[in-house]
Amino acid sequence: MTAELDHIDRAILTTLQRDSRLSMAELGEKVGLSSSACHRRVLQLQTAGVIEGYAARLNAKSLGLDLHFIVDVSLRSQAEEDLEAFERAARDNTSVLECFLMAGQADFSLRVSAHDTAHYEEVHRQIAHMPGVTRIESKLILRTVKKWMGYKV
Repeated sequence: MTAELDHIDRAILTTLQRDSRLSMAELGEKVGLSSSACHRRVLQLQTAGVIEGYAARLNAKSLGLDLHFIVDVSLRSQAEEDLEAFERAARDNTSVLECFLMAGQADFSLRVSAHDTAHYEEVHRQIAHMPGVTRIESKLILRTVKKWMGYKV
């Protein structure tokens, strides 16, 4: 179900996606509301599940994560218990940043980070030993051309 958003809600969401550290007074000023009215709107958006949380974007290179991969994984079957077992293992692996159930040739696509090739070799081995895995195809990300910075609202 899509939330009913008016132009003020959209302005709040667009502004928060750019900078979620704004005070309610600053946010209210940008969208034309008082601090308290803005706070009420933000709380309503949180309660409705439109705003799921707030996070800092970190520079991966500064954390020593120099390599990034898209890893396509095929499983022996798509039985519910096989999917759930793989999903649990992927969630538990700290090098797996994102995991997507796919339609198409691969069953899952993972976004993975690694410090270096030796680290990625270990991560690859861990993925290979996840439940039900029969095939892995790794693609090295050479450069990020467009980085996701938020939804158009």
